[in-house]
Amino acid sequence: MTSQRTRDRMLSRLRDQGIKDEIVLSAIGNTPRHIFVDEALSIRAYEDVSLPIGFGQTISQPYIVARMSELLRNGQPMQKVLEIGTGCGYQTAVLSKLAKEVYSVERIRPLVMKARGHLRELKCINVKLAHADGNIGLSEIAPFDAILVTAAASHIPQDLLDQLAVHGRLVIPVGTDDQVLYLVERVSQTEYRQTKLEPVKFVPLLGGTS
Repeated sequence: MTSQRTRDRMLSRLRDQGIKDEIVLSAIGNTPRHIFVDEALSIRAYEDVSLPIGFGQTISQPYIVARMSELLRNGQPMQKVLEIGTGCGYQTAVLSKLAKEVYSVERIRPLVMKARGHLRELKCINVKLAHADGNIGLSEIAPFDAILVTAAASHIPQDLLDQLAVHGRLVIPVGTDDQVLYLVERVSQTEYRQTKLEPVKFVPLLGGTS
């Protein structure tokens, strides 16, 4: 279940689901999803499902990882990316293949430690993790040309909008019961363009740290 053939079937399914960016597909195909889940779940690692990773969190299904990465990249190389919600580090590892620098924030300390081990195993040397409240981002490192949020916010945090570079892109799920994926583009220093995309299901974006 962890063979290259299994991963190739996953990529074929992603193409059938409408993912067109071959650079994103290559990044996903070269990221072993099975190392990011508990051994008991590794047989399901390449199914198109989210899986539990402990602490009430999940690893996103491959389709949503591909979809959000494709939206974020928009066919262009990325320099500095901020990820809110490291989780087990799977999406982080995919981003590390798509951007020059990746900064990822996680509020749950044991998940930071777990993700750090996974990313070290894969030699993702262009990633820096922070144990912090994702709602406020990392202002000391901003601006970012892309920001990806992997938990559903009740609203789009102003701190994240402020940390987006002009012409940058923010991809974020918004909502409580009914969640929708949004793309926010910073058109100028003071103007943003929001595009409402598709229904999604994520764990909630919480404040503080634990």
